[in-house]
Amino acid sequence: MTSSLLTPRRRPRAGRAGGGAAPGSTAPTRILDWHHPQVASLLRRIDTAAGPQDASGPVRRIAALRRAHRWIAAAVQPVYSVQDERPVSEVLRRGRGSCSQRLAVLESVARASGVATRVRGLLVDGAFWYPRFPHLHRIVPDQVVLAWPEFRVDGLSPTVHATAPWLAVSELFGSLDELSGAHEGGFTNAGAETLFEALSRTAIDWDGVTPCPAAGASCDLSAYVLADLGRFGSRDELFAWHGQTLCRTARLLAEPVLGRRRSAESGR
Repeated sequence: MTSSLLTPRRRPRAGRAGGGAAPGSTAPTRILDWHHPQVASLLRRIDTAAGPQDASGPVRRIAALRRAHRWIAAAVQPVYSVQDERPVSEVLRRGRGSCSQRLAVLESVARASGVATRVRGLLVDGAFWYPRFPHLHRIVPDQVVLAWPEFRVDGLSPTVHATAPWLAVSELFGSLDELSGAHEGGFTNAGAETLFEALSRTAIDWDGVTPCPAAGASCDLSAYVLADLGRFGSRDELFAWHGQTLCRTARLLAEPVLGRRRSAESGR
């Protein structure tokens, strides 16, 4: 059983189905405040860590995003924060963040580098997080609003990427078919690994279109998707439209405890 008491009362608004409704942007937002000195400092560190660049076009842009992902995974500690609207600069200042917040950091880096981003809104069954909280199912929200980033990378092959020129973060490290064939198993949402780390090694398939290996955890997560809310120009717009996962009171009560708890302890 999941909890409907912790979730906000949803606005009766229709989702934005389809792939091309939102054009995306490189502009800073309240959450994606890439103009902040904290984000500028991050960009300098990532550039300093870069090796010689002899590639161009989409190859160079994807390589830069992969490098940023690896840096964020190593430098921003995974915790259970429930404040999805926390500005990226504050996440970096704290040095810790949830999957949603760490994905927002990656989006900010992309926008600051001239790569437009948007998000796909997914309403995910709270049961997806049961392995994280095996003894606390009753307090897990029944629905979780997930902002899944997409990056505009001009020059992508439409025969390889169906949503070209938009590249979902799920395909940042290869196509879903390539990642599903890595024989490392799918994402279990248990233990130390979070969605943010997992997308670099295995297919994260919200649509059920990827052939997954018969053995091990499945990469097909479509059974947990309750609704596709469509594409939004930013995560700010998604949360303004549909609200965050937890109601304001629940966020205020939970954040002081969960916001410091490492995902590895039973984490998100």
